[in-house]
Amino acid sequence: MGEQRAARLMDMPGMPVEGEPMQSFTGTPLVPGRTAGPVLWSDTGLSFMGGVDPVTGTIIDTHHPLHGRSVAGRVLVLPSGRGSCSGSLALFELLMNGHAPRALIFRHPETILTLGVVIAAELFDRAIPVLRVGSEGFAALADFARIRIDEAEIMPDDGPDAAPEAWLPPLDADALALTEADRAMLDGAEGEAARVASRIVARAALLEGADSLIDIEMAHLDGCFYHGPASLDFARRMRDLGARCRVPTTTNALCVDRRRWRDDGVPGALGTASEELAALYVEMGVAPSFTCAPYHLETTPAFGQQIAWAESNAVVYANSVLGARTLKYPDYLDLMVAITGRAPNAGCHLGEGRLARLRIDVPCPDAPDDAFWPLLGYHVGKIATNAIPVVCGLETLPATPDDLRAFGAAFATTSAAAMFHIQGLTPEAETIAQATGPAGPDAHVAVTLADLAATWAELNGAGTDAVDLVSLGNPHFSPGEFARLAALCEGRRIAEGVEMIVTCGRDVHALAAAEGHLARIEAFGARVLTDTCWCFIGEPVVPPKAKVILTNSGKYAHYGPAAVGRGFRFASLAVCVEAACTGRVAPGLPGWLRA
Repeated sequence: MGEQRAARLMDMPGMPVEGEPMQSFTGTPLVPGRTAGPVLWSDTGLSFMGGVDPVTGTIIDTHHPLHGRSVAGRVLVLPSGRGSCSGSLALFELLMNGHAPRALIFRHPETILTLGVVIAAELFDRAIPVLRVGSEGFAALADFARIRIDEAEIMPDDGPDAAPEAWLPPLDADALALTEADRAMLDGAEGEAARVASRIVARAALLEGADSLIDIEMAHLDGCFYHGPASLDFARRMRDLGARCRVPTTTNALCVDRRRWRDDGVPGALGTASEELAALYVEMGVAPSFTCAPYHLETTPAFGQQIAWAESNAVVYANSVLGARTLKYPDYLDLMVAITGRAPNAGCHLGEGRLARLRIDVPCPDAPDDAFWPLLGYHVGKIATNAIPVVCGLETLPATPDDLRAFGAAFATTSAAAMFHIQGLTPEAETIAQATGPAGPDAHVAVTLADLAATWAELNGAGTDAVDLVSLGNPHFSPGEFARLAALCEGRRIAEGVEMIVTCGRDVHALAAAEGHLARIEAFGARVLTDTCWCFIGEPVVPPKAKVILTNSGKYAHYGPAAVGRGFRFASLAVCVEAACTGRVAPGLPGWLRA
């Protein structure tokens, strides 16, 4: 039943009505509604978290073709979202403050942003129409200046704007093979929070094309950071409804280091809001782990274990490297799954949902440094925007778990896919047989060193060799990275006027202290922060005088320019340490990247 529903969602939308030129066509309403207004169209996916200002709706992603435009009041037409699981949280914020798009239209399945609308509708009666269209309709919308949406019908329109009117359709619980316990929860037998959560989980299952729910054994919540007043409204509402997590659940990084934010000069409004938000989640039974790298905790999931993780880098690492099974859970849906212990039986929870559909052949460079892996991950994500790829050609290249983690974090920044495979390096990469079998891959792409050099230039946009701040720990630093950094810093001292800041989880921080790594790094002159992550750090932790930031993170090299308004350089860990000592980073390509 689930496969048939998924097939219908793929085949239905976007067929034009007879007659030329195209006057109207139909889509599949995911959240039905009506509206009219100007079209904002792009053939590049957009992450609302880190890509859209949550207060104004302006697109701040400097790498996106719509940079500088506003989504507010527009019918936003995209192939899909991409990047962060927090897109749902960011869209929820815009819905609550009145700066959301007038409607959303997607070409590909898009659960993260759609769930942002569903959750706002269920809890606060705020919604906009969301539709899916086929390839022909999507292409046609590029030529429409304005459109009118009337449930499934999309038509060009030269009339006045019409405020969005949208509603959730009746929940078709009978379309899912629910257990008696599921139905009791839907009927309120477990309390109001569980009733609301189970409704949202069921709606998510239908959107994913699932025909049933499964038990999950653990969860990791991404949406515990303060992104605006709506994030507090959501957590308070769920706490007041009596929400409690029924499976072991951990929390992602916050906007502040809870142990030192006052000393760091963080504004009181942000610090106190972050404290309250963290406390609300702890009240709901969430462990105060505050890390974007939950795979470093003692609760690391096992191969084949069914889990519900949000945070894009954690999702792709869990699926791809650990072999655990999780969807790319949208923020707030992750909490609903933790409350119910039930999840959609779809996507990467299923064996067939984990198969590679795109083969990417890459050159194996001669003795690359660790910058190769995030660079390649970022580039592969731009190719495999919506399909799970299998990367071939690196079978003879050794890779550490940290290398694969860096690849995955950068990949998850530019792709909407929930996992990847690398032949010879990841545990399920034998899916290359299915990817190249009778069904065939969606595409077969060959990458060259020249392609990677162009992406290197994209991540090194500062235009100067001077470095003011070295940023490490996005995702949070691992024990192995602390050991390597301490060795690189041994007997050296950071240059005057340069700062180095490392972020990590509390557990890893304690381990690094116990092993003596922390003392050597701090003697070098670096600062180490816990609880927070570079995705959320701004001034004054980022020094106001700093103009150029050097990082070894492909993820932060992408999000950083929009987040903090600085120029960025990208390089290996060793180059980062050398630059911290000299205040400069060598221009040009690394030797292994020169053709």
